[in-house]
Amino acid sequence: MSNTSSTSAIDRINGLLDTNSFVEIGAQVTKRSTDFNMQEKSIPADGVVTGYGVINNNLVYVYSQDASALGGSIGEMHAKKIARIYDLAMKVGAPVIGLIDCAGLRLQEATDALAGFGELYLKQTMASGVIPQISAVFGTCGGGVAVSSALSDFTFMEEANAKLFVNAPNAIEGNYVGKCDTSAAAFQAEVGTVDFTGADEADVLAQIRDLVSILPTNNEEDDSFAETTDDLNRTLANFTAEAADPAVSLADISDEGVFVEVKKAFAKEMVTGFIRLNGMTVGAVANRTAAFDTEGNVAEEFDAVLTAEGCRKATDFVNFCDAFNIPVLTLTNVTGYAATTCSEKHIATAAAKLTYAFANATVPKINVIVGKAYGSAYITMNSKHIGADLVFAVPNAEIGMMNAKSAVEIIYADEIEKADDAKAMISEKAAEYTELQSSSGSAARRGYVDSVIAPEEIRKHLIYGFDMLFTKSEDRPAKKHGTV
Repeated sequence: MSNTSSTSAIDRINGLLDTNSFVEIGAQVTKRSTDFNMQEKSIPADGVVTGYGVINNNLVYVYSQDASALGGSIGEMHAKKIARIYDLAMKVGAPVIGLIDCAGLRLQEATDALAGFGELYLKQTMASGVIPQISAVFGTCGGGVAVSSALSDFTFMEEANAKLFVNAPNAIEGNYVGKCDTSAAAFQAEVGTVDFTGADEADVLAQIRDLVSILPTNNEEDDSFAETTDDLNRTLANFTAEAADPAVSLADISDEGVFVEVKKAFAKEMVTGFIRLNGMTVGAVANRTAAFDTEGNVAEEFDAVLTAEGCRKATDFVNFCDAFNIPVLTLTNVTGYAATTCSEKHIATAAAKLTYAFANATVPKINVIVGKAYGSAYITMNSKHIGADLVFAVPNAEIGMMNAKSAVEIIYADEIEKADDAKAMISEKAAEYTELQSSSGSAARRGYVDSVIAPEEIRKHLIYGFDMLFTKSEDRPAKKHGTV
């Protein structure tokens, strides 16, 4: 039995939706099985409440599992009720939100429960990229139910009581809950399975409302715009100081400081999330070199490199944005790839997938180079060479193969060795190399950067750029799908 069963399934729905907006569907549905004396057990609504309502006047479909009804276990009719919600949501183009508190598959129904669960997997797969899918874990979410939550676009977890696992911690050889609680929200957020965590149920429900309000309802109709009173020409006086931490700089760029960060605890060197520009939702991907605390001091530092985890985080986010026609902004500050044995096992594949995601995306794409942009890592980060529609750079940006000093030491190795003042020669040649090859101006002269812009004017240029690209249409070669 879930330790959150004191909170009813309907209470969670009412806490999520606008007041008095919930309409229940299938309230009288119950089990068919009579095996193992099941006819003598009462399972109201077969352990799940399903229906529809609105969040800030946006239609959503919702199901909420009832842990007080046979542990909220999934039987045949339980799964069919959720599948029914998916059918309706697909017809009208509205998000599906699952509030999970489930003991797992119902053993008394065995293959019938498995058949129903398989149908649910199929519905989720068909809905992927068509309507947003959100899962929120409040109690137990184990085994196949954990796979179902991962099939969603976004997963939330309540920090105190929620448990998400395929294999329970004590079932993993050499592990136990006291040693490492692999089912806890903190663990699942740090490994990237969970996108958001909340201190309590009310916090989780409030975060879901914020996310739904900034997302489009489906992949064809974009009603995710919001009125804004923010000055479209507002300057960013502190952008240069903020640039190291995109969680701060993106909030500054956005209308009224709106920034919904996704996978905040995972791969912190890569920041992903949603902002608003002139009321329009924009997906943002940015390299991070520092994390600031609430006082504005540097709390954590990161290398300006692509990691396998960071690439995976960004790839999933860009693919979601492209599926739902959300424009993509990148803030680039990268010098290469993480150089560790562990990273070397995965970085080539991960970087390839991120490169593919950016190149394959047909939504409006703008890149702002806010620091360094070196080598093929720069190419991967939404460069013009793989399809960015507009590329801006701040005046002190560095764009090229590597930093100027290192390049000079390779190019002029023999001359430096014979020079009377090697240090002075390196300095002179590095300045020359910067001007000719790695400055924002040199990239602009070659057409790789569209405009060199002052940092304080970034918001204005982004708003004008995305407004110009609003009607962008791009055709790609006919194929079933790529294989990267």
